[in-house]
Amino acid sequence: MKFTLREIAKIVGGELIGDPNIVITGISGIKEAKEGDITFLANPKYFHLMKVTKASAIIVSKEITDTNKPLIRTDNPSLAFAKVVSLVAPNDVKHPQGIHPTAVIAKSAKLGKNVSVGAYTIIEEEVEIGDNSIIYGSCYIGHHTKIGKDCLIYPHVSIRERIEIASRVIIHSGAVIGSDGFGFATVKGVREKIPQIGTVVIEDDVEIGANVTIDRARFDKTIIGKGTKIDNLVQIAHNVIIGENCIIVAQAGISGSTSLGEGVILAGQAGVVGHITIGEGSIVAAQAGVTKSVPPHTKVSGYPAKPHDVAKRVNACVQRLPQLYKKIKELEAKVAELEKVLQKK
Repeated sequence: MKFTLREIAKIVGGELIGDPNIVITGISGIKEAKEGDITFLANPKYFHLMKVTKASAIIVSKEITDTNKPLIRTDNPSLAFAKVVSLVAPNDVKHPQGIHPTAVIAKSAKLGKNVSVGAYTIIEEEVEIGDNSIIYGSCYIGHHTKIGKDCLIYPHVSIRERIEIASRVIIHSGAVIGSDGFGFATVKGVREKIPQIGTVVIEDDVEIGANVTIDRARFDKTIIGKGTKIDNLVQIAHNVIIGENCIIVAQAGISGSTSLGEGVILAGQAGVVGHITIGEGSIVAAQAGVTKSVPPHTKVSGYPAKPHDVAKRVNACVQRLPQLYKKIKELEAKVAELEKVLQKK
């Protein structure tokens, strides 16, 4: 498909600087772009690439004006570029349609209008699936589970019994929803399993990445709030409550009965102990280990996690330890020499 810069600027609601009649035929990253492509710049550290990219135009933030290329200035370059991608990029992916003859669907299951079920998927007793939802092949949906409208569930997803999933939820391959929480009691040196009889509630517009595991609650609910996005390989333990519009990045782990407020960001490989609260709007940096509750709108990093400014100062001191050690050894030698001189007197 082809669009002029004038048309693209109108679609994304941006301010055009440059020739409005330039024709865009493709999209690409700023390093890989060639003539005819449109690209975007959201991170200021890549500003120098604007001077050398071969792209015919760049979508940028409104603060940027100096360039040798036509610009479309917007409030959110990433979001604007996403809109362009949906226009220009080919979308030839075809989701399953209808009910595949090899799907195993219990007689008591209730499927809404235009529901699609792929090959070898198993849908157990009393399951309810809302209109227009798509279940790919080789999935398992346990009894009494409810799935809302317009959901998209990719292959090899396991959704256990009595799980509640709202509308427009996307679950990627390999995810397991509702596995038993990790609960054991030690009796005379033996680990005895504690029954996990709660459920998982996933609210509207949540996206769950590949190979994510979300454990059912021991008695009540593990909750994933509306609009939250979960990256691949994340572990969410029993009775965790995640607020609305959170971001949980790959390989993060959240221990049982911890609560995250609205808009929290857990960066990659962050680890959170159980029974604490991370306040709304807080950011936990990559590989941080959170051992106590975090106040709202706080950024923490390091292990144990502490306010980011403090963590940076601590890290700076740690990096200087070799020099400090050398300096101390030199001072010790000088002190020893002075002691010898004083002893002679």
